[in-house]
Amino acid sequence: MRALSSLRWRIALTTTLVCCMVAAALGILVHNVVARQIVGEVRKEVDRDLDHALGHYEYGTTHGDVNVALDPPDLPGPLRALVARGDTGSMVGEHQGEPVMWAAGPADKKALAVWIPYEHTRNRLRDIDTAILASSVVAAGVVALAGLFLANRISRRLTTTAAVARRISAGDLDARVDFPADSDGPRQPRSRDEVRDVAQALDSMAGSLQERLEAEKRFTADVAHELRTPLTGSLAAAELLPEGRPKEMINDRLKALHRLTEDLLEISRLDSGVERADLARVELGRAVERAVAGTRPPAASVRVVRDAAVLTDRRRLDRILANLLANAHRHGRPPVEVTVDGPVVVVRDHGPGYPAELIEHGPQRFRTGDPGRGRGHGLGLTIVAGQAAVLEIELSFANAPDGGAITTLRLPVGRLLEGS
Repeated sequence: MRALSSLRWRIALTTTLVCCMVAAALGILVHNVVARQIVGEVRKEVDRDLDHALGHYEYGTTHGDVNVALDPPDLPGPLRALVARGDTGSMVGEHQGEPVMWAAGPADKKALAVWIPYEHTRNRLRDIDTAILASSVVAAGVVALAGLFLANRISRRLTTTAAVARRISAGDLDARVDFPADSDGPRQPRSRDEVRDVAQALDSMAGSLQERLEAEKRFTADVAHELRTPLTGSLAAAELLPEGRPKEMINDRLKALHRLTEDLLEISRLDSGVERADLARVELGRAVERAVAGTRPPAASVRVVRDAAVLTDRRRLDRILANLLANAHRHGRPPVEVTVDGPVVVVRDHGPGYPAELIEHGPQRFRTGDPGRGRGHGLGLTIVAGQAAVLEIELSFANAPDGGAITTLRLPVGRLLEGS
């Protein structure tokens, strides 16, 4: 969000800077053209007066309407030097402390000079410069506001696209970018742009990913369903085998395959989103004690720091705890501890802990993090996460500083028990 806001201001500032540069260039150009024109008119006037003064000087008469003098003391030095070379010229200077436009020419080896007031011309140029500056500031302000408006529209659309991308990354594959419709019809833009192309590509990617995941879910469910019937028959047939080690090995492998099939079916039901919890008020401490006691073997200690009444489904909660304890016994080391503190249940072992990938991304089916460290298919914790989502339980995985995996469950609260 901060980066997008920075982009918005960068676009606005860049637009304003370009406008200021263009306004400055145009202002200088206009100033030079206008100044050249106005000063040129003044020069023509003073040159005309100088021609009249030189003509009257040649005939020995005077021109009463023209400010004229022979070798005036405040005649600018460059103009005096120009006249000394026999040339005529004009330039801005001062006469008795007032700005004037001088013109001078040679007359009997002296400088005959005339002048006209220049203060009004200077004020005109100053007024023109002020008007140019004010116009540039107004134009820059208008362009800055327009640039900020356009940049804000782009930033909002990019922010919307980024938010949808984050939702898709979090698992919400139904999320889509929904830009406001243009004026000529609902969701029918008058023109395409890069931001809309990115949004459409994101929507297309989400749709394709959703279709692939749905296909994988259907495949998993179909395979598990097709395996269930022959496995059930195989288990029944195995019971007819004569007692002995071969029968035990066959039954053991068939039961393991049957559990895997049942886990896959459970995951497919959880993935379908049709699972609904049968919520009831449950005393959490007692429920956890019964669930732990019902596991085989019940090798976990339960400590109730503070009991609480929670809204949950006993069967699903038992399933979650059974899978967590089975995972702790399979991949961790004893002692396995279960702590109930209000609506929070913490399951901890003292083994090597969870893999970093599991803590960062959560459990993933058929992935156990470190294949050489334990057995399993990664389905137990996947079922835990699915059942927790159905029960609206906040689930987190972490490692203890002194070693061991920690799983924290925070259940929806009914009310605290009286006296607890």
